[in-house]
Amino acid sequence: MKRYNICVIKGDGIGPEIADEAIKVLDSVSDKFGFELNYEYFLMGGAAIDVFGVPLPDETLEAALKSDAVLFGAIGGEKWDNLPRNLRPESGLLKIRKSLEAYANLRPALIFDELVNASTLKPEILQDVDLLVVRELTGGLYFGEPRVKEQNRAYNTMVYTTDEIRRIAKIAFEAAMKRNKKVCMVDKANVLETSQLWREVTTEVAKDYPEVSLEFMYVDNAAMQLVRNPAQFDVILTENLFGDILSDEASMICGSIGLLPSASMGGKVGIYEPIHGSAPDIAGQGIANPIAMILSAAMMLRYALNENKAAEAIEKAVKAVLKDGYRTKDIAKFGAVEICTTSEIGSIISDYVKKI
Repeated sequence: MKRYNICVIKGDGIGPEIADEAIKVLDSVSDKFGFELNYEYFLMGGAAIDVFGVPLPDETLEAALKSDAVLFGAIGGEKWDNLPRNLRPESGLLKIRKSLEAYANLRPALIFDELVNASTLKPEILQDVDLLVVRELTGGLYFGEPRVKEQNRAYNTMVYTTDEIRRIAKIAFEAAMKRNKKVCMVDKANVLETSQLWREVTTEVAKDYPEVSLEFMYVDNAAMQLVRNPAQFDVILTENLFGDILSDEASMICGSIGLLPSASMGGKVGIYEPIHGSAPDIAGQGIANPIAMILSAAMMLRYALNENKAAEAIEKAVKAVLKDGYRTKDIAKFGAVEICTTSEIGSIISDYVKKI
């Protein structure tokens, strides 16, 4: 029997609740397809600060590096917002991404037919929307040096190398080959030298993928086009800051940030997490939507463990559960036959997995 070691970081807020439901579904699908998942649990974020005084303890990072994949919930909360920047929960997340060389963030945005009215966009605008944002994750403004905050001024530095751009571009083109063979690179090349380099390198990479069409779009236009005609996009390739913003915009097109997963990968070990935050205001109430976390677990099975049939079973189960009218509170007004708690929806999806 195949065995995989999974480093589980539940995190803060609703993180532990949704992580438990993902594990419930993973247990169901691993039993169905005959492989074993060995979970080890570690702290990061606010929970780690409370215990260790730092957002990313050495033991957590060491365990992540030795694992086959990291399954991660969410971190952060007002409790830790006034700490120095290097001690805030988010600093732990940035550090683990950098240490694991998880430079590529993949965020799919797919419209579920049963939830088309959950979006603020008109249903006819959402026909055939199925896009993937490929965001560079370990470079750019978030990591560039020098960075300074003085009393009367502050500055950050956006830095990219050709190697950093080339490797993320290859992931975008490889993804496009498995989809509709279109890549749109989003930048600000009319203003930024880094964007000009992105265009040069991406154009070179495109020569290795003659079947894939490549277009360029300024980020301000891309933000407009995402709400005007999102179905035009297949794979959106972009740098760290632009990707952070556009991927959240794409998520709201789908109607709920609680539905969409992500994978941060490319290097030593991948991190699989929902795109939403820790939502401390609803933590412990049993109303958080775990579907994004469960679909992130499916991405883990596909990209980290190569268990494609198991990943497909989870995705089919989620679609079937939504089709049959099971909803958590955040999407309850859109076709709910039964409103479920966090634990209940996880159990239902787990049961559906067995029937797929």
